[in-house]
Amino acid sequence: MKTTFSGWRYLWKSDDIRRKLLITLMILAIFRLAANIPVPGVNRTILDQFNTGTGGGNFLNFLDLLSGGTISNFSLLSMGVYPYITAQIIIQLLIPIFPALQRRVQEDPREGRRWMEKWTYYLAVPMAALSAIGQIQLFRQIAGPDIIKFGFTSDLWLKSTMILLAMTAGTMFAIWLGELISEYGIRGQGLSLIIFSGIVSQMPSNLGSMLADEQTRWVMLLFTVIVILSTVFAIVYVQQGRRYVPVMYPGRRVGNRMSMPVKGTLPLMVNLSGMIPLIFASAILQFPAIAGSYFLQSENAGVAKFFQGVVALFDGSNTDNWVYWSIYFLMVVVFTFFYTSVMFEQQNYGENLKRAGATVPGVHSGPATQKYLSRVQNRITFPGAFFLGVIAIMPFLLSLILKALNLGAASGATGVFLASSSGLLIVVGVVRDTFMDIDAELKLHGYQDTLLVR
Repeated sequence: MKTTFSGWRYLWKSDDIRRKLLITLMILAIFRLAANIPVPGVNRTILDQFNTGTGGGNFLNFLDLLSGGTISNFSLLSMGVYPYITAQIIIQLLIPIFPALQRRVQEDPREGRRWMEKWTYYLAVPMAALSAIGQIQLFRQIAGPDIIKFGFTSDLWLKSTMILLAMTAGTMFAIWLGELISEYGIRGQGLSLIIFSGIVSQMPSNLGSMLADEQTRWVMLLFTVIVILSTVFAIVYVQQGRRYVPVMYPGRRVGNRMSMPVKGTLPLMVNLSGMIPLIFASAILQFPAIAGSYFLQSENAGVAKFFQGVVALFDGSNTDNWVYWSIYFLMVVVFTFFYTSVMFEQQNYGENLKRAGATVPGVHSGPATQKYLSRVQNRITFPGAFFLGVIAIMPFLLSLILKALNLGAASGATGVFLASSSGLLIVVGVVRDTFMDIDAELKLHGYQDTLLVR
């Protein structure tokens, strides 16, 4: 580790790495600039009054997490890259359902990845359009119908179509910026950095809101620092967790002699699914509220009252809604096991080890090895799934702790500052992955004389 950190002294001496960092910062600046461009037709006066009022602050901050902080501005990029992530999850889940798709990915992984990327882009377009309709309806319901004129009536269909096209184009523009970062900037971190920039950009103002109360500001600051440090330590510890399964690789023939078998290990991750279960569970739990918003203005009083209860039940901004947070916890745990199983089966360790002639001691090669490794993966996934579930409901747990300390009035501000613990997990994960990518670039350029540690 000492050698790794010492190499960072030479970070800016590499023209290639410096250029990539500058390109990344420039593209992120363009994204933050575009985030302030409003959707055509939105009433800015009503939107400003809505943002400064108490009616929708927590709700907007909850939705801002994955949109990169653009929903509160009702900007062209208000959906961020979330539709692309949803489309990516759907494609990955469809592969094991259809054997033909699974064979296509396994037989030629490179071509399979290209096929998945292509159809993910295609699917992201209708997902963006549907998400735009849902966001517009939610804004009209919470802030009032005058915030934006929308509907497919004879006098509004053309305007509404242009609004949908503009918001969909904004989403694809954000995705394109992320792809530019992955290609010309920090490799493979484009979409993550787009989300990361939105979360980090909100933290200064949220910190100011949390410290607005002079009576509790220092207590809340100390409490927040302790929570953040503890959460970051837990995230890093679990994310780096591995179970090393012993593997015996066959010896190699050197001339007329055969070398001894080589002992190795196969690392299995405690949290193989990463942030995907949190994103997937959040998307599903938002759907009832979005669907219910269409029926809140129903002429039937019974129908309107029923869907008002549905929207209230699935309101993730309410930290007192223990039913919602219980469902959220269970769904995150279930999706962690499900998505881990899907990803693990796609890697097909049993067949790959058999082709390499490697075996797990005491286990037959092929399907038996795959079954054994799946069983081990499921056992170590349990703590990872439980950890993700706790991370998901951290705002709810923090509100209980603050109320027990008679600081309930500040619980909302603290939850906002943390950008929810899910956002903190994203921040830590992106920083860790970016660090590893830059470190790999430094090692790659280590042959240059200006980068050699003397």
